[in-house]
Amino acid sequence: MSFSFDVTHRLETSPGRAGVIHTPHGSIETPAFIVVGTKASVKAVLPEAVRDLGAQAVLANAYHLYLQPGSDLIDEAGGLGRFMNWPMPTFTDSGGFQVMSLGAGFKKVLAMDTAGLQNDDVIAEGKTRMAHVDEDGVTFKSHLDGDRHRFTPEVSMRIQHELGADIMFAFDELTTLMNTRGYQESSVERTHRWAARCLGAHAELTRQRADKPYQALFGVIQGAQYEDLRRRAARGLAELEVDGQRFDGFGLGGALEKENLGTIVGWMVDELPEDRPRHLLGISEPDDFFAAVEMGVDTFDCVNPSRVARNAAIYTADGRYNVNTARHRRSFIPLEDGCDCYTCLHYTRAYLHHLFKAKEMLASTLATIHNERFTVRLVDNIRAALVSGDFHAYRDEFLGRFYSA
Repeated sequence: MSFSFDVTHRLETSPGRAGVIHTPHGSIETPAFIVVGTKASVKAVLPEAVRDLGAQAVLANAYHLYLQPGSDLIDEAGGLGRFMNWPMPTFTDSGGFQVMSLGAGFKKVLAMDTAGLQNDDVIAEGKTRMAHVDEDGVTFKSHLDGDRHRFTPEVSMRIQHELGADIMFAFDELTTLMNTRGYQESSVERTHRWAARCLGAHAELTRQRADKPYQALFGVIQGAQYEDLRRRAARGLAELEVDGQRFDGFGLGGALEKENLGTIVGWMVDELPEDRPRHLLGISEPDDFFAAVEMGVDTFDCVNPSRVARNAAIYTADGRYNVNTARHRRSFIPLEDGCDCYTCLHYTRAYLHHLFKAKEMLASTLATIHNERFTVRLVDNIRAALVSGDFHAYRDEFLGRFYSA
């Protein structure tokens, strides 16, 4: 099966839609949350457990897998899915995120809050700049051993083809909300030029690897909080074609003002074609899901459900809580009443409280299973509500309960 996308249902009053992404390794019903397995592994959880909690696809990180164990090794193993024993669809990002996270030392948060600071050489407190951008690409130091490496659009495409994911992303420069307007403009233009190079390299690699399943390539839209830049970037990528190759879908990327997420997504969606899917990179909070789906986003990914789980933070329909606090020491009830995940069906808050206090590895496993199931199920329920015509009622009911705590 080659790559394609069908829209099956639409919201009447906004661009929101439900559909199906078809890939060589199966179909993804959208909207869908794509679970992040950065290093070909969802931390602390077996791939079989990720499948059992309802995930339709996983996303791995090209930068990390390039450094360890090497994309050539994964290619030799038969590709990412076979390497990690995941028979369903896979995504890989381009490594572009590391341009910001290594270059400026910020945490993996794209919905940012700033105090109005603008500085093109911004660096996180206590961090050393490890990546430097030029017109051709990015030079960076490995966080593992300090060795120097070079990513260009062509290198990113080669790595991602070797990883063999069903959906890949074009190499882009991710800015922060602290960068000046002038830098944002030049970055959008540079990302467009890199996108054209990615299309050319992708077309050539697809010809060279004609014995492999087709890998879809998504262009990544930048522009920070500026409407004209977001629209220009989206329009430019939608129209771009190189060597007969166009983008199969689009990644809505970059740092976003959280309070304006829906508005910014709407600017981009206005300029994008209806027949190609849209993936919002790095978003996982419930209000963000509803805002993005309403404005036409099809898929999401974020490390947040598993990352906060390892710090004992638990998502429920009534908000988020920490299971390692004293009040849960004798709580012989599930993490969330009515939850159908493996953890809630078999274990209590008191047991997880004990595991976290005792620093047992099982704590991360059980908490991650619950948080990923919560997130996958929430987006599945959003899709069902959209299809049934109950999207707005479900949104108001869910968010009213979740944020009332």
